[in-house]
This record gives sequence, structure tokens and C-alpha cells, in this order.
Amino acid sequence: MCGITGYVAPGATPVPAEALQAMTRCISHRGPDSYGEWMDVAAGVGLGHRRLAIVDLSPEGAQPMHAVSGRYVIAFNGEVYNFRRLRDELVAAGHPVRGGSDTAVMLTAIDAWGLEVAVRRFVGIFAFALWDRREGLLHLVRDHMGVKPLYYAQVGGTLVFGSELKPLRGFPGFDATIDRDALVLLLRHNCIPAPYTVYRAARKLVPGSILTVRPGQPVGEAVPYWTAREAAERGTRDPLSGPDAVLLDRLHDQLHDAVGLQMMADVPLGAFLSGGIDSSLVVALMQAQADRPVRTFTLGSAVPGYDESSHAKAVAAHLGTEHTTLVVSPEDALATIPLMPRYYDEPFADSSQIPTYLVSKLARQHVTVALSGDGGDELFAGYTRHRVGERVWRRIRHLPMPLRHAMAGTLRLGARHDASMRRVLGRRVPWKYHVEKLAGLMGSTGPEQMYQRLTSQWTSPEAMVLGATEPPTILTDRTRWADVPTLTEQMMYLDSVTYLPDDILTKVDRASMAVSLEARVPLLDHRVVELAWRLPLSLKLRGGVSKWALRRVLERYVPTTLFERPKHGFGIPLDSWMRGPLRPWVEELLDERRLREDGFFAVEPIRRAWADHLSGRGELQYHLWTILMFQAWYHDGTGATPHASTA
Repeated sequence: MCGITGYVAPGATPVPAEALQAMTRCISHRGPDSYGEWMDVAAGVGLGHRRLAIVDLSPEGAQPMHAVSGRYVIAFNGEVYNFRRLRDELVAAGHPVRGGSDTAVMLTAIDAWGLEVAVRRFVGIFAFALWDRREGLLHLVRDHMGVKPLYYAQVGGTLVFGSELKPLRGFPGFDATIDRDALVLLLRHNCIPAPYTVYRAARKLVPGSILTVRPGQPVGEAVPYWTAREAAERGTRDPLSGPDAVLLDRLHDQLHDAVGLQMMADVPLGAFLSGGIDSSLVVALMQAQADRPVRTFTLGSAVPGYDESSHAKAVAAHLGTEHTTLVVSPEDALATIPLMPRYYDEPFADSSQIPTYLVSKLARQHVTVALSGDGGDELFAGYTRHRVGERVWRRIRHLPMPLRHAMAGTLRLGARHDASMRRVLGRRVPWKYHVEKLAGLMGSTGPEQMYQRLTSQWTSPEAMVLGATEPPTILTDRTRWADVPTLTEQMMYLDSVTYLPDDILTKVDRASMAVSLEARVPLLDHRVVELAWRLPLSLKLRGGVSKWALRRVLERYVPTTLFERPKHGFGIPLDSWMRGPLRPWVEELLDERRLREDGFFAVEPIRRAWADHLSGRGELQYHLWTILMFQAWYHDGTGATPHASTA
């Protein structure tokens, strides 16, 4: 795993070597092992690379790397796990491969088969810049599911790009005007979805696409080489049939192969283990193929009611892994909060970023690569909305709107009985937050609006950002939805192209790369994704049980008593911390005078939400966290340019 950056400019536009060097230095955390750059002044192109050496640790694996033919130069972030299989095929066909890295195989494959054909055959996670010296073209490419990030911006007549926004922001002349419309999306989604960024001038390359740029020409549209939409539509049109046992065997074999490929490394390797279904399955499949105990890592919490580490420990003991648990104190977690704006590079407000960073930091003390279970919820109907969303809509859709509003009012009234609800639901459950979500669904005019409300933080974010209009996204453009049979499958699809890449995978990438750890996600091998969509929905949801097929595969390795329990994960008591030890920090960032001087947000509703949270009238910690993460980023000094234009 690495960091890449660079530019392509009209040949007459000089770009000093110092600019490329500075851009590359600012992503050194993504690749601490070595540094490389390549420039062709006459062509107006420069590529920078920071290397985290994983495969072929020799100098032959250094980048930017040239193809044997001399036609291509590449700066690559990621891993292509099936490179040895591709190498054998290429060599057998008479195509020489220089060196033992996956990068060398990629270049030969592109030379032999063409860019799009080669990329379709890459099994892995990647973002890369490919300069075609013969045609004078730069290609920017991002992996199928969007595991690895890639940003770009037009600065005058020069296109600049990078694994993070930092290199773009440091390029001379970059326009750091903050996009107020993107802030509306932040308040709705906890993150800023692709292709938008916090800056008007910059964009994210969408997953599964290739952007081709000719120096000095306007930047066009990215062209998809693979889409989750096609996978979903093709899979549901042509579902697999047969006995459960046969389908489960096929799923097991594909997962086994995906995990086995991702165990490829020339450095120490381990896995995150929460004790939940997804991470337990990944670890089980790793241990089944390993010749020694797998290193596994989990966090425990010193806060009563928030410690789930015993479940991970039990799974680890059964599988025989070499397990490490770090018990995190409130002080440990609180100390990381000021670091988040710097690591996440643009406002990002999923509070699980904190434990994700801490477990990455723990793992990096022992290994260089860690496998994760991300993706199981989206592909196998793991979220509550997948289980109950369609049922709720069927029950309310025929009710008159006045009756629905009355029901919503009753729910909100019941939410005032704080003590009794906590006794019933338990102290960990942010039940007022969930009751408010359910009440909000009652006014939905259709399944599309219901899903948007289910996945929204602030339900009217446009009213919260001054001078802003919510821009279109996949969620608001019905023509971009998949043609799939059920609302449940539609929600799974939308989660896989919005929440998964823009929130979950962004969170994991920034947290892991902040400590120079490579995080791999075998459940998102695009072959697994395609197979998952071909499995009937009944293998994902059965009898009200989510991820049914994954559970059946996992029980081949782990007794059900070790994983059949309510889903929690490692959480933090954000609500009480904001009323307690975090309160001075919150008060400073939400100070009325500061909010008015900054001029981004409507002050009164924010101050009202803060007052309601302090008094216990509402559990508004997640709503407020979106504001706090922007404020912290804006005033951090490393994550933003506060003195730039913000019009």
C-alpha cells in the first residue's frame, strides 16, 4: 500500500521539481519505506510515489515504475492479489515481466491486453496513475468497489491528483474555496460522497472507473470499466438455483480463495477481529490456510457496558490465533479526537473513526498488513434497515398521512420516558436517536424517501448550511438506482455504492494509512460481490435472520454459540462524553460567536440541538458530531485553509 500524487500540464507550463517533491512528502505516512518521483518536463507530466513495501521488498519494486516496453510509467497504490496467476499466463504467452512485484505484472498486462481489459482482470484494491508515453495520455484508475481513494483537480491548465487532498491543496495556485453544497451532504451522510469533496475545485474519482486526460485539454468524464449496478442487475436477473448446501459450498470456496489471495505478503500479516460474523469468518478462513497462528487484534473498552472484547477473545481461542487485546481508556480515546481532522483530510463524521484508528495503531505495532471483514453487511443484508425496512413500508404506505403524523407524535412523546426506556433497551442503545428515526419514517411519501431518511443524519441539511443547495447524488437520482426485484435489494445496492465507499472504506483507509498499515477487505473481492448478487435473497435474509449464508459458512469453523448475538461492535459513549469530558471542546467549537463569524451554518438550530442534548431532551450526539468535525477540521490549521475564500 502506498501513496501517489502527480500532475499533467501543458508542455509549455513549467512545474518546478520542488512542487512534486512537496506533494509527495505530504503523504509520507502512506508509504514510509521509500520515496520516488519521475518527471518528463517536455511532456508536462510528473509522478510521485511513497512506498509501503509489501511484495517484492527489493529496489526492483520501487516506483514510479516503467514498463519493459518503455511505453508506460505507473504510480500505483494498492495490491493486485492475483498477480502471480496473471504473471504465469503472460510469461507463457511470451510477454516478459521484469521483477517480482504486482506492479511489474500490471504494466506487462496493460501492454499485452490494453488498459481496460487488464483492469477488468485485476483482482485487488488499487488507485493508480498511468502515463502513456506513446499517446501522450494520463489515465487515472480506481478499483471496482472504491477501496482505495483518488482525488483530482484542475489548477489552471494543469491536472493534479493524489491519494489524499493534501497534495492537491499544496500545489501552487490550488483554489481552496470550500464547497458549501458539499457541506449539506456532510450533514446528511456524515461524509462527503464521491464525486464531491469539501473543495469546489477538487473531485473524487468514482469507483470502477478510468479518467483519461490529455495535457492542456479540459477534463472529461470518467468511463466505467465495472459497476456494482451491473453486478446487481445481472446477478438478480440470473440468480443461482439449487440446494442450499450446494450454494453454500460455492460461496465458501469463493471466500476461501479471496482470503487466500489476500494473505499474499512478504511482511508480517494479521487481521482485525471484533468477534462478529464478518471478521470471524475472515479470520477462520485465514487460519485454515495458514501454517502458523494468525495474529489477531481487537479493542476492549474500560467503559462499563461498551466492552465486547470477550467475544473476540473466545473466537480467537477456538481458532487458535495469536490474539492481542488493547483495553482503551476514555483518556486514550479522547486523546485521538484532535487528530481526526488531520488524518481524514476533509470533514468526516463517522465517530467509529476513533476505534478504527486505535485498532489500526495497535495492529501496526506487530504487523504491516491486516485483513478486515468490511463489506459483509452490504452484500449479505446485515443492517437493520435490510431486515425491517420493506416490512415497515408495507405497513405504513396505505395509512392516511394525518394518522402517520399522529403516530410519529406518539413515538416522540414516549421518548421522554428516559429511565424506563433505558431499563428496557439497555444503556448502550441510543434509543431516542432511533425513535426519532422511526418517527421520521412515518412522513415518507415513498420508499425512496424512506430510505433517504433512514440514511440521513440531519433530515433537512440544506436549511442548516447558509447559502447552499443540496447537490444531486445517487440517492436523489432515481434513474441511477439498480433495477432489482425488491426494496431490500435496492437498499443493499445503494448501501454498497454510497455508504460503503464514502463512509466505511474511507474510514478504514485513512485510519490504517495514518499509521502506515495496509488494510485488506477480502469480502469485497469483486468476484465475491458478483457471486453475492447471484445468490437468492433467501440465502441472505431468512426467518428475520440477516447474513444467513455467512453464518452457515462460519459455523463450519466456529460454534454458533460464539457468534450468534446482537450486533454491537466497538462503540464509544459519545453522548455522555459530550456532556462530560468533551464538553469544553464542544463549547469552544459551537460557540455562538465563532459560528456566526465562520458563516457556514445556521446558528440557532445548532445551539438549540446542543441545549437539547445537554438537557437530555434528545440524543443528538451524531447530528452535532457532523458540525463538530467540520469545525475541528476548519480550525485545525492542517486540514483546511481558513483564510481562503469560502464564498
